[in-house]
Amino acid sequence: MATDYDSPRKTDDDLGEDSLQELQARRTDKSSGSIDIDETDLAESLELPGADLSNEELSLRVIPRQADEFTCARCFLVHHRSQLAVEKNGQQICRECAA
Repeated sequence: MATDYDSPRKTDDDLGEDSLQELQARRTDKSSGSIDIDETDLAESLELPGADLSNEELSLRVIPRQADEFTCARCFLVHHRSQLAVEKNGQQICRECAA
């Protein structure tokens, strides 16, 4: 961007006013985007333990274990081959469980 060196320069007071105006504009932008959260709405969305979920249906895509992954014999989590620490008697153990 070209600079016009013949134009009048701003003083420190002018710079302070510009930044104050910018700050006020930012503050109004932030307040307009905020959402009031009603505590009763939040409480209604929570499920209690033992609630009847027989009518609920889960939609979850399950990806089968890949060729470069293994299931840990201790924590039963699927890990990448790079996390394999020990293999004893055909049981594969991840680094976290081996530590």
